[in-house]
Amino acid sequence: MIDTNLSVGHALEIAKLHSQRGEAAKAQMIYEAILQTCSHQKKNTQIEFLNLNKRKKKNTKLNPPKELIDSIISLYNQGQLSILVKEAQTLTKKYPDSFIVWNILGVANIGLGQFESASKALKKVVSLNSNFSDGFNNLGIAFQGQGMFDKAISAYNQALSLAPNCAETFNNMGNVFQDQGRLDDSIDAYHKAISLKPSYSNAYYNLGSSLRAKHNLEEAINAYKNALLLKPDYVEAYNNMANSLQDLGKLNDSLISFKKALSLKPDYAEAYNNMGITLQYQGKLKDAIEAYNKAIIFKPDYAEAHQNLGFAFLSCGRFSEGLHKNEWRWKTKRYLSRQRYFSRPLWDGKKSLKGKTILLWNEQGIGDTINWSSYIPLISRLARHCILECQEKLVPLLKRSFPEIDVKSENRTQDYDRCDFDFHLPMGSLYKNFFNEIFKSKKSDAYLFPDPDRIKFWKQRLNSLGKGPFIGICWKSSNMSPKRFQNYAKISEFYPLFKIPNLIFVNLQNKDFSDDLFKIKNEFGIIIHNFDDLDHFDNIDDVAALCAALDVVVSTKTTVPLISSSVGTLTKLANWKQSSWNNILYNPIASSVDIFERDFCNTWENTFCEIAEDISKLAQNWSSR
Repeated sequence: MIDTNLSVGHALEIAKLHSQRGEAAKAQMIYEAILQTCSHQKKNTQIEFLNLNKRKKKNTKLNPPKELIDSIISLYNQGQLSILVKEAQTLTKKYPDSFIVWNILGVANIGLGQFESASKALKKVVSLNSNFSDGFNNLGIAFQGQGMFDKAISAYNQALSLAPNCAETFNNMGNVFQDQGRLDDSIDAYHKAISLKPSYSNAYYNLGSSLRAKHNLEEAINAYKNALLLKPDYVEAYNNMANSLQDLGKLNDSLISFKKALSLKPDYAEAYNNMGITLQYQGKLKDAIEAYNKAIIFKPDYAEAHQNLGFAFLSCGRFSEGLHKNEWRWKTKRYLSRQRYFSRPLWDGKKSLKGKTILLWNEQGIGDTINWSSYIPLISRLARHCILECQEKLVPLLKRSFPEIDVKSENRTQDYDRCDFDFHLPMGSLYKNFFNEIFKSKKSDAYLFPDPDRIKFWKQRLNSLGKGPFIGICWKSSNMSPKRFQNYAKISEFYPLFKIPNLIFVNLQNKDFSDDLFKIKNEFGIIIHNFDDLDHFDNIDDVAALCAALDVVVSTKTTVPLISSSVGTLTKLANWKQSSWNNILYNPIASSVDIFERDFCNTWENTFCEIAEDISKLAQNWSSR
């Protein structure tokens, strides 16, 4: 019987659509139901039924026998994809116009990660049957696997034009949007998938991933919980829910979720690695090391686990092992795109640089380059000449600070043919190569030198605001990734500082946080002065000059305290305790930074109270100036 909620005309259209897609059995079932229940449509239905039978006879010639199709599908279900590809390739030669065979070949190649081969097969599918929505959907997956996101979206849209209620296609569309960083669009797509298919556990899981990326952590956890309600053994959902709990600082709950994932899948290397991070956040370094080692046992080439193990070693003072493990960073997903290749050899720290030229090149962010540049004097004393390639926005400041070297804007298009140096070294490896020298070095007040005229300019601007003292503040970064989120505070959590009388506060954020500034003015009556004519993001030289003109900088772990301490300004760093190894690295040569740690299970309140108490003591000296 046909669905009584459907008009006969609509039922006929659905049947024709099934017929066009090659789904003859579904079409036949609808036609037979119409013939049984709707005699007034008998003639039209019989015509369409006749067309269906003609198409079936034609398809019999175009397609392999059903038994053969079933046999190769069984190979797919058994996971024997390599065998399936060979079988399907053979069938395409015998049945070159069978879109069914080409589709199976494409899907098998997707399963093998052979996305280029998959897309070739699936292009053939949609050329043979332009009404086959699954073909366009699968083609979208193949394009997505190659990073061809626009083509993937186009294919998914074509699939949805043929099958507008396909939850799977909406889910796949959401995955593309997520890969593009279009998180709001991905969330909308996942919601559409779920509305069409409320039992769709994968869509809930993917929704959780996008929500986590947006830092909507509670919502992400709820999405993962929904996925688990539908699929209780969904180990990936337990793992990602644990990561979200970790981001929230709910470390005990995070461990429970990781352990649940591991109880379902004891060889789950990713869960061991992530659990190690949680344990490290709790200060349980021995347990963290054990977790990382288990991840490596189950997945020996797991670069992220090796690097995290290195951080754990460094945090507990096993420096040699830790620095060795940190070289695994080049095999992590995060660093693969940062690698550079030269015809000249990598400097291992052992070969003499006497009479030689060495190229230092940036591998990380602005703050990291500022930090690592503190080691430039160590290497420039060994080499005849040193070339530093760094971010363009840092060139003026570093040129002025290190006149003895050649500072250039990085150029990643000349890797293979550079011959104006003898060795090269990524800046992140400076610490490994100069480990002993760094610990023996006496810390200096400053190693970067902004333009003196700009320092004078900013001091005049500050003095126009009042007598001072002048306190620069920065509470969060523009980079709000899940792993960094815990490093940052709310501006209201600076309240203990706001209670100190006579302080004049200056905004050092590199992004428009005007809502935060307005909030503080309304809630506390505190004005945080902002210089609209200063480009905090690109004019690093001028930001450094402003920092040099301030009395103190108070900041969470952003680029700002690296800049301020490197120019010799007294800097109070509010740091989440998980970054214990980073504390060692944080401006190891500059003496002007003081680190105040937030404990794992506490809020920022105690940290900023300690900073306020420290600044209050300094204020006694300032009052006399």
